[in-house]
Amino acid sequence: MTHHDAIEIQALKADSFGRIALMRDGRGRLFVRRDLGFVPWWLRLPAWWLARREARALRRVAGMAATPQLLAWDGRRLDRSYLDGMAMYQRPPRGDVAYFRQARRLLIQLHRRGLAHNDLAKEANWLVLADGRPAIVDFQLAACADPRARWMRLLAREDLRHLLKHKRTYCPHALTPVERRLLARRSWLREAWFVTGKPVYRFVTRRLLRWEDNEGRGPKP
Repeated sequence: MTHHDAIEIQALKADSFGRIALMRDGRGRLFVRRDLGFVPWWLRLPAWWLARREARALRRVAGMAATPQLLAWDGRRLDRSYLDGMAMYQRPPRGDVAYFRQARRLLIQLHRRGLAHNDLAKEANWLVLADGRPAIVDFQLAACADPRARWMRLLAREDLRHLLKHKRTYCPHALTPVERRLLARRSWLREAWFVTGKPVYRFVTRRLLRWEDNEGRGPKP
């Protein structure tokens, strides 16, 4: 499915890995497009790899509520369904126990499909939908594999820890003793990332790409 007759409604985000815009097709339906045509030549390969990775992850969540649905991927443009909501930091779910209960169920569904998101520390990747329910977006870094694999279970636990950090911020009174213990327990995977991957990530995003996204809140004006 492609949207050759689509028109752009609003630019949502533009970075070194593509331009994201809200679109409307010929039937008046809204969708979101990631266009790699705006990517600098020296970043086209990693941008394509990330978009391809997102397309693969979206195929895993086909038919699943509260996640984007893949509409098209042709190697340059990735079209996904539009979710009517706001990022967590724009509409904080303060004191909303139901939101975090539903968010945990949503994570369980993802993990049962063999999908670990890997980028849920960013509040921008958690939506609060118009009806108050949670949704998850931006699957560029998601990992797909057998959910029974040990490394996938570790990644799933890190997804949950990131959700619990947001719960600690916005709904701390609802944390259970088990959730508090999980937050206090740091996995070797997390420690390895902070020692090895995190410094490289910061150098690339902040020095080379000049991102200052404050954990996903968007670039500074």
